[in-house]
This record gives sequence, C-alpha cells and structure tokens, in this order.
Amino acid sequence: MRMVRLGQSTVEVSELGLGGGPLGGLFAAADDDTAAATLTAAWSSGIRYFDTSPHYGIGHSERRTGEFLRPLPRGEFTLSTKVGRLLVEQDPAGRRDEGFNVPATHRRVWDFSREGVFRSVEDSLTRMGLDRIDMLFLHDAEKHFDAAVRDGYPALAELRAQGVVDAIGAGMYHPGMLTRLVREADVDVVMLSGRYTLLDHSAADDLLPACAEHGVSVLAASVFNSGVLATARPAEGAAFDYAPAPPEVLRRAQEIAAVCEAHGTTLPQAAMAFPLRHPAVAGIVVGMRSPEEVRHNVASFRAAVPEGLWADLLEAGLLDERAALPA
Repeated sequence: MRMVRLGQSTVEVSELGLGGGPLGGLFAAADDDTAAATLTAAWSSGIRYFDTSPHYGIGHSERRTGEFLRPLPRGEFTLSTKVGRLLVEQDPAGRRDEGFNVPATHRRVWDFSREGVFRSVEDSLTRMGLDRIDMLFLHDAEKHFDAAVRDGYPALAELRAQGVVDAIGAGMYHPGMLTRLVREADVDVVMLSGRYTLLDHSAADDLLPACAEHGVSVLAASVFNSGVLATARPAEGAAFDYAPAPPEVLRRAQEIAAVCEAHGTTLPQAAMAFPLRHPAVAGIVVGMRSPEEVRHNVASFRAAVPEGLWADLLEAGLLDERAALPA
C-alpha cells in the first residue's frame, strides 16, 4: 500500500488508515479478541497508519491499539491520537458509556489547556504502553474552538518542537474552522470528517484550496458518511452522519450507486476513491470492526474505478464540478 508524506513533516501514512472508533465499541460492543484480529488483518493487508483517541470507548481503543502495536518494529507504523478530552475515573454504577458500548468507568472532561494537552498525551502513552506518538490532533473542537486555537495549538506546537510528536493538526467536521486553523497556525495535517465525500463536497469551498496553498495535508475520515455509502445499494434506515439518512440523501446515494453499477464498480469503491482525487488529500481513514470488514474494505480500496464514472456523475448532477477533478 502506497505511503504518503504529510505536509512539511517527516510523517508518512498508508493511503488507507484504520480508524479506531469501532475498536472502542462505536455502535456495537467490541471484545479484545475481535479487536486484535481486526488489527492483525489490517496489518496483513498492508495498512500501516493507525488512528485512535481517548474518546473512543473511553480509552479502550487506545489500549487495544497499543497492545497490538507494541511488539512491532516502531519504524514500520504510524500512530496518531487526539487531545481535548481528559478521562476521569468514576463508578460506572451499572451504566454504559454514551456513544460507545463499554462500561461507564470514566467520564470525559473537555480541556484544551497546555496542562490538559500535556496530561492527555501522558495518559495516552500510558494506556498504549508506547513511548512515542507520531501525530497529534486537536479533537472535536467545534464548540471549544477559541480555547483550542489559543491554548491547545501552542501546546501541540511545543510538543512538536520538543520532538515528542512529529506532526500536528486537528480532527473536526467543520471545514470553516479547519480553514481558519490552516491559515492562522503552522499545522501539518487536518483530519476532516464527512465533509469531502460523494454526498458532501463542502470542503471544496475553502478548506481544500487553503490546504493546497499552505502545504497542509488532508486525511479524509467518514468517507462513507457513517454508513449510507458503505453498501452497494443503500437501503432505507441507512445512517448518514450518525442519524437515519433523510429521504433526499438516500435517493441521491441510490442514484450514485446506479451510475457506479453501470460502470462495473460499487458505491463503496467510488466512495473510497473519490477523496483521493484531490491533490490536498493524502489518505483516507476508515473505521473497521472485524477482520472480514477489513478485508472487504481493503479490496474495495484497491479496486480500479473507471475514469468515466466521474464524468457521468458530473453530467447527472450528482457530482459538484469543483469536485470533478482529473485523476
């Protein structure tokens, strides 16, 4: 699998990275054995970039990712995690965590201060059992953006200057805020969730041009928009941005799927190929919860998507002309 260097940094990622949300129990419980098998399948398939976060399963994703990566040669994989939420122990009292299917053994406390960022990194390294993180993101800072830019970003820059991490950036779904960060700060990479996909081209307005201008790489996450683009023929009830897809979104996805079929390809194959057509996009990050899902996604990623597909989608009004870039 092709490796790509991020921005002006020395960090390289495989074009397809493993997103750690499902390893933390996103949508459904994940046991340790299944998580280990998923990570093993990813490694065997050539994936060398692994992304996680304290938020994912209140530490379970980081712990499982670290347990898998620790025995491997440190120079052969790239690891990213995130800051912005500290985990504080609590009595679960029989409760499950909100959003992740794990016992509520911790609560999250928002903290983008210098001290909070440094503590988060230390806690993450302890959970993973590793001595180094390659890449660090400000995470989900939409409602805390001023604090993240004022306090969190300088802390990341300090850690990069100290050599604790090699690349810094932010992982968010808001293209406008990421655009401001790219223009006002010295970041290497941004992880954009769900805003440069077959169904949502909003990052093409300002963010992607800004990244291209400033030499900042983009990692496209949620390329399936949380589910509606993940199957060859999306059905009613499919998820779009973590909620049931509205009828007009479902109809558009089905129309795109029909054009894909006419070209002998599938909707998931096109969804994975689409973001990488933009020169600012260095890779995609896909959450996977089982070895079977890894193998299916890797096969979709490697499938050749006919060039004529994009022209037909554009002609049908299913692809914005700003996104209809040549290969």
